[in-house]
Amino acid sequence: MENTLSIIKPDAVAKNVIGKIVDRFESNGLKIAAMKKVQLSQADAEAFYAVHASRPFFGDLVKFMISGPVVIMVLQGENALAKNRELMGATNPKEATKGTIRADFAESIDANAVHGSDSLENAENEINFFFAQREIL
Repeated sequence: MENTLSIIKPDAVAKNVIGKIVDRFESNGLKIAAMKKVQLSQADAEAFYAVHASRPFFGDLVKFMISGPVVIMVLQGENALAKNRELMGATNPKEATKGTIRADFAESIDANAVHGSDSLENAENEINFFFAQREIL
């Protein structure tokens, strides 16, 4: 069993599609091992996305991620990371396959509804950033 991190971003939370997105995960064999709704601080967002600090979009990304609450989850299952990335679709919703989360719920490459870990190493680091081990069931 693998664990991976998923974040429902402020744009999708504002659209009130949390349940629809969670259903996509559960309907495709992923278990919600932990979940919480939080408002990220600027310091949280900057630390979480620190890997992108030198990139030109960093400031806009941080501003977007603190613009409203997010739902953070640990998804668990066989090949959870790959399954989550498949369900999310391409980062740019215009390029995302029909029926993926981003194709159905995202507005733009910036407001793209969800975040998902891109490697098992990053998944572990991202999960540990947001969750204590006792919160993951």
